[in-house]
Amino acid sequence: MKNQIKVLRAQKNLTQADLAQLLDVSRQTVNAIEKGKYDPSLPLAFKLAKLFELPIEAIFEADESQII
Repeated sequence: MKNQIKVLRAQKNLTQADLAQLLDVSRQTVNAIEKGKYDPSLPLAFKLAKLFELPIEAIFEADESQII
């Protein structure tokens, strides 16, 4: 899944560690999400949306191959 986490995090001057602490996850989880290697759970996606004050759809974009 493609996402805008790295860009949004940079706009708020947050490190991966900072964002991880705000979300109560590891820095490695944030890194994996940013690289598209891990899709966050729905509750985590909602936390990200709330933190960045954006709808989930503005943060995440499904790969066409994943859409039925």
